[in-house]
Amino acid sequence: MSVKVSWKGEGLTFAGTANTGIEVNLASSLDEGKSGFKPMELMGISLAGCTAMDVLSILEKKRQVVTDFEVRVHTRKAEDFPRVWTWVQIEYLITGSGIDPKAVERAISLSSETYCPVQNMINKAVDIESTYKIIEA
Repeated sequence: MSVKVSWKGEGLTFAGTANTGIEVNLASSLDEGKSGFKPMELMGISLAGCTAMDVLSILEKKRQVVTDFEVRVHTRKAEDFPRVWTWVQIEYLITGSGIDPKAVERAISLSSETYCPVQNMINKAVDIESTYKIIEA
């Protein structure tokens, strides 16, 4: 993988790209998020996206009828620099018909322990809690 960020010519705003060529705007927390994501927000989105893809894929393979699916990442950060995350929680909201809690627990476990590289990297720095809620459609 190769990624780059290019300064947009004012303040601390950048355009980030990777091999896909898709561009994402980044901005410093000093910019108050008006022109792009803060880097730590992108880490949260990466974590949520990585585990969401795993868990949904596994649930589909387990023939669970999922009609809506959302993953939320909640974090707390240290007061002092470098202001790393000190607490992380992943919350899975699964809507469907007759969703088996054991299938959900197994899918979350497989994602966290085996498949999601983002979660495994972050987990080396801070423990990650997982919770889920099944909503009957």
